[in-house]
Amino acid sequence: MKSLVSHEGQYCANCTTPLVGEFCHECGQSVHSVLKPMHHMVEETMETVLHIDSRIVHTLPPLFLKPGFLTLEYFSGRRMRYIAPFRLMFVLSLLCFFVLHLTTSSAIDQGLSQHQQKVLSDRGSDFAQATSADEVQELLDKKLNALDAVETLGSDTMAATVSTDKQLLRTAANKRLVELHAQPLPASSASAPTVDRGETGESMRPLQIGWLPDFANRRLALMRQHFVDNVRDYRHGSPEVRQAAEDRMIGGVFGKLPAAMFVLVPVFALLLELFYVFKRRLYMEHLIVALHSHAFLFLWLLLYMLLYLLGVWLVPHAAWVDYPLRWLRTILLWWAPIYLLLMQKRIYRQGWPMTLLKYWCVGWFYFWLLLFVLISAVALGVAN
Repeated sequence: MKSLVSHEGQYCANCTTPLVGEFCHECGQSVHSVLKPMHHMVEETMETVLHIDSRIVHTLPPLFLKPGFLTLEYFSGRRMRYIAPFRLMFVLSLLCFFVLHLTTSSAIDQGLSQHQQKVLSDRGSDFAQATSADEVQELLDKKLNALDAVETLGSDTMAATVSTDKQLLRTAANKRLVELHAQPLPASSASAPTVDRGETGESMRPLQIGWLPDFANRRLALMRQHFVDNVRDYRHGSPEVRQAAEDRMIGGVFGKLPAAMFVLVPVFALLLELFYVFKRRLYMEHLIVALHSHAFLFLWLLLYMLLYLLGVWLVPHAAWVDYPLRWLRTILLWWAPIYLLLMQKRIYRQGWPMTLLKYWCVGWFYFWLLLFVLISAVALGVAN
């Protein structure tokens, strides 16, 4: 507990105003000097951290469990115990997009691994279904092309496995050709057609939109070129080139998403303003509702992704946790729409029929806005 200290007779070093406390009531400067021993700085840092932690403890549980509580507290003037709405949404969005990046990368790697294992497990058992030499050749080319794609996506160890599987496929194809009394394929003709993974040599038509200024047309042309280059490198490049293109695209998408989501907040507040125009609330009130709604959605998505990652890490070692984690994720999925409905009912205080109607209308408009923003963010990210 801080001791009471009298500041009578002291003056502010900044504006020479007589002091009545630790802070000047004219300019706000503290009476304490910034030139302090190191242990005092550590003490102040710990005090600041504990203060922030106490505000987090008072903010996050009601944000997630009490629909509309923080917003009503903010409207009533009780704000000091809680994190400010914009700061709350900003921090949660950063954490959410960081974990979303990890989750997306994990899901992509897992999907590619399953695809690779599926392709590599095919050793040519269905050549027996072929009834002619042409069918054998067509089936062999299809399988070799699939293995080439796996080799592009995989590592050096995967490349060695692919080389072995290619030889096994050629052996199985020649065995079936012998059974059909056809000429076996020589090694040169049994290989899959090569794909040019370099430059296509095609010249793109210049992009020119008449009503746009020159700098905008140049920017659009550059983005289109980046889009084409990234897609081409991802589909036909070497493993190193493909990985670089994937990193550029994923990094670009997650770089655009936060700004895109921040654009949605004032738009969502405008929707609330339009649908509750007769409530005579200020736009700033609707904006606080939008900030708390999005803060909840980011926290909800963050918890859902953490449960998903927890399942990815734990299920291979303890299969029994899969069932309860699935139930928790299902409960979370239902909690989001229920929470937003209860929040809208408690803040705007209308009857259930009108609340349900406006909830559906606002949700319908917001869904299409969100879809448009996400597609735009993905397109801009790929064009990074």
